[in-house]
Amino acid sequence: MTHNNDSNRRQFLKQGGAIAAASTLVAGAAPRVHAAQDSTIQVALVGCGGRGTGAAVNALSVQNGPLKLVAMGDVFPHRQKASYASLAGKFPNKVDVPEERKFIGFDAYKHAIDALNPGDVVIFATPPAFRWLHFSYAIEKGVNVFMEKPVTVDGPTCKRMFALAEKAKEKNLKVGVGLMCRHCKARQALADKIHNGELGDVLHLRAYRMAGPTGSAAAPPIPEGVNELEHQIKHFHGFLWLSGGAVSDFLIHNIDEGCWAKGEWPVEARASGGRHYRGDKIDQNFDTYSLEYTFADGSKMSVEGRTIPGCQNEFATFVHGTKGGAIFSSRGHVPARSRVYKGQNFVKDDLVWSYPEPEPNPYQEEWNDLIKAIREDEAYNEVERGVKSSLVTSMGRMAAHTGQKITYDEFLNCEHEFAPGLADLKLGGPSPLMAGANGKYPVPQPGLNPVTEY
Repeated sequence: MTHNNDSNRRQFLKQGGAIAAASTLVAGAAPRVHAAQDSTIQVALVGCGGRGTGAAVNALSVQNGPLKLVAMGDVFPHRQKASYASLAGKFPNKVDVPEERKFIGFDAYKHAIDALNPGDVVIFATPPAFRWLHFSYAIEKGVNVFMEKPVTVDGPTCKRMFALAEKAKEKNLKVGVGLMCRHCKARQALADKIHNGELGDVLHLRAYRMAGPTGSAAAPPIPEGVNELEHQIKHFHGFLWLSGGAVSDFLIHNIDEGCWAKGEWPVEARASGGRHYRGDKIDQNFDTYSLEYTFADGSKMSVEGRTIPGCQNEFATFVHGTKGGAIFSSRGHVPARSRVYKGQNFVKDDLVWSYPEPEPNPYQEEWNDLIKAIREDEAYNEVERGVKSSLVTSMGRMAAHTGQKITYDEFLNCEHEFAPGLADLKLGGPSPLMAGANGKYPVPQPGLNPVTEY
């Protein structure tokens, strides 16, 4: 699968709205199991942390027919217990998860999916490393999927997920990917204006996610008596094999917004970054990232990421065109406050258009769209777009970590798989990445290691 064949502008724009159109459905695909007497869609949650619990809240809040949470899976009992208590408290009539359907361990995803029927939905909110493995089993069982972003972390898993996306289409499965900004009504309205030429030619895009310490990106030393693998999973943002690190998990939304606004995927990336106030932290992240993407027409997108306390914070995406400029998003994920200006200074007197508030919550809109597609048997598969967004984000990360210019195809064809033995992991067992004698892990060394990230 090559970049030039897959990401032409026309196909990209077809995929760029709220729902990514799937290819022609195969005759004899998965049956519409919810069209009979019982129209309840059953849901299983795999990955019971904050994001997984939030996704389950949005799923159970959909008003388009009855839904019920029936199974949960995680590697940590305490996290599952907290998630169950929260969900059962909010939705006492929609949570039916007895002890025998609460599964713990690396095989919990199989048991949770086995508790469903074909046509039900499983939520994948584990660290991204496990996405392809879990998705494979869901396809085998004929279960619809909602998976959190990013969906890949390296070249081999990108290729694997592209292939799995096609298998899911062949079985007429509906698959959502947690790039919820694509379902934001304000961003959709602005994207339409940009694609219709109201800004002229898009020459430059700027994106920022600059804040203090975020998520579990700054991982502390392993406490005495704690298993190394389990410690890494608890701090998964700190380890490239698990999450792709801070770039993949935090910057992907802004990068995806910029690509959506441009209507293309970039062909190459250059980047820099560095570690600063690290103390005793053992993670693999840089504290600052400066990424420059180039599109096929030579236009650029610059992306700035920082996780250092005490600095100026900004979380926004800007678009600069030959006829004017736009703020794609300006206040994080919600609300976007999308606006168009006649100049490039983004001042009040130059305002041409703004999306009216209040904005619908895109976290809820992505679930409304997915459940509607399931109930109405609409083509719905966001995986290919999710893989490309994950790939492009990782391409920038690799450029920063190696100090080299990295093209789309070079990243896709890089053979360094971060966790080749993923399917064999066990609780209490070794990790795909083991610490050195000093208790620390290999960190990227731009220039010294120009081929792989560690």
